[in-house]
Amino acid sequence: MVPMNDTHQNPLFAALNPAQQEALHRLNGPVMIVAGAGSGKTRVLTHRIAHLIATGVPPETILGITFTNKAAREMRDRVRALLFGNLAPSAREPLLATFHSLGVRILREFAPQAGLPRSFSIYDRADSLKIVKDSLRELGAEKQWEPRALLSAISRAKGDATTLSAYRDRAATPFEEIVVRVWERYENALQRTNALDFDDLLSRTLLLVESQTEIQQILQERWRYIHVDEFQDTNAVQYRLLRLLVGKEQNICVVGDVDQNIYSWRGASIRFMLNFESDFPGAAQIILEENYRSTQTIVAAANELISRNRNRIPKVSHSTNEEGSPVRLYAAYDEHDEAAFVARTIRERLQEGVASREIAVLYRANFQSRVLEEALLRVGVPYKVVGTRFFERKEVKDILSYARAALNPQSTADIARIANTPPRGIGKATLAALLAEREHTLAARARNAVASLRRDLKAVAAVLATEPASHAIRHIMELTGYLRMLEASKSEEDKERAENLKELVSLAAEYDHHAPPAGIEEMLAQAALESDQDTLRDNHEGVALMTVHAAKGLEFAEVFVVGLEEGLFPSYAGLNDASRDEEEERRLMYVAMTRAQKQLWLSWAQSRMLFGNRSVQAPSSFLSEIDPSYLEPVQAEEEAREPLRVIYLDE
Repeated sequence: MVPMNDTHQNPLFAALNPAQQEALHRLNGPVMIVAGAGSGKTRVLTHRIAHLIATGVPPETILGITFTNKAAREMRDRVRALLFGNLAPSAREPLLATFHSLGVRILREFAPQAGLPRSFSIYDRADSLKIVKDSLRELGAEKQWEPRALLSAISRAKGDATTLSAYRDRAATPFEEIVVRVWERYENALQRTNALDFDDLLSRTLLLVESQTEIQQILQERWRYIHVDEFQDTNAVQYRLLRLLVGKEQNICVVGDVDQNIYSWRGASIRFMLNFESDFPGAAQIILEENYRSTQTIVAAANELISRNRNRIPKVSHSTNEEGSPVRLYAAYDEHDEAAFVARTIRERLQEGVASREIAVLYRANFQSRVLEEALLRVGVPYKVVGTRFFERKEVKDILSYARAALNPQSTADIARIANTPPRGIGKATLAALLAEREHTLAARARNAVASLRRDLKAVAAVLATEPASHAIRHIMELTGYLRMLEASKSEEDKERAENLKELVSLAAEYDHHAPPAGIEEMLAQAALESDQDTLRDNHEGVALMTVHAAKGLEFAEVFVVGLEEGLFPSYAGLNDASRDEEEERRLMYVAMTRAQKQLWLSWAQSRMLFGNRSVQAPSSFLSEIDPSYLEPVQAEEEAREPLRVIYLDE
């Protein structure tokens, strides 16, 4: 047990308000911190971890879990800064990781008990989607079913800790029956290639820890103090795993906000937070209500909106910041007028000295970005669409596939990807023979091409086993001639791709401190687990365009929330009245509003092109739930508006 030491003049407490300080005092037993938007939850978590170490808790016995690589890096950097600023530097550090990277770590350490090779591959969503498409093709059902819907169903089932056999037993509809048939082929493909998908990293970890009492005890003794960020986003598998990792002392501290639960569609459930005190008897509850991010006006408007939800832990956020400007509301003619207004306003803000990286445009659905991009291009405003992932670029995936295939020779997807990249004379027929291990049936020229590939992979495997990650990546590029091929090209696109590969070497250097091949394994895992937020670097330039879901956890000086129309936001897409979760849509709107620090802009269009048809739109019901005193309608000058479009309808 950690003693309640005297905190007088303790620098770790100096920057915290009373509620935050209480979180540092309650170091033993279960604690739930209800942290409103902008309430400094990351500060509390990192100070709490630093305080534990200051009281004598060994750093390596502390585990911190969050949901994105970006958040884990931020926590790690803050803890290091606090420790080195207030304590003697230590080579030992707490483990701060995402749920999925924690799963990778446990599965690699206990690979034999999990029935896996240590060098198992991790399939990203694109890899998984290809298997689903291939499975549908084998079944002759590719025209009847949408692959993404089937993959989502499989993912959701795994996230709910539902096995294939259990799903098969309850399957009652044609959709569920095709899910079963595809899932069977999907699992066979993963097993053949020694691969796990994104969801397996958690479900297989849960199965391992549940079934192996000895491993469970090892992990409980290893991590005596567990912290969980964004707790409202946990799904059934994550929650069950957490309960297994928490030892008899019940030293678990969770931080979250029911009002920001926006991922129920992928299995996250607010019930784990609502039931925390009954699942962990005697748990302390601490509520952080002071918002350090936004103006008083933005906080008050967001409070009024979210207060209409019933399934929540009551809290009223307040801000000690300035009152700030009213929330600006623009009613556009159509989506083109809306986009032109956003682009024009942003250009004016840039001219007034606001940095482009301090501005974000948020929307409910990805399709809304196209017209916004066109408008920003017209007025010369730089922008970045969040979600264009570095690790998904072709040239980057190609080089990483060489590494994955060298570590895991059963990874047929990676072998197929790099067999003729760069060109070495391996066509479809030769590739088929290679994958079927029938290369002895090939002509001499084709056999030589296959032999060349095998030599390259053997050489890569030797480098991965002995060289730091960055050296290994550079060696792959040189050995295969990939970088020379791009640099010799006269295409500007190829020159940019060459620069991306050089950036890949720089990124790999971050893993050089691991002994080979652990560094490259860690890098490959992080590449597979990259989230949309990880694409947005702290020093990025340009206005950020992203969905509200992707904006979770981020903040900007000025935020535009567009498309606030009934049916679009709140969205009714694919839902009927009975299944529609208006409270989650309202939580999503709350998240969107609370990303803004100084100025919030809301807009809607009276007409919008949806699915090829132009329809008349009604303003979002959420707009009527905000007190008009917080809103200020914006009227565009007529000459600045997008010209009205005349639409002729045949009788």
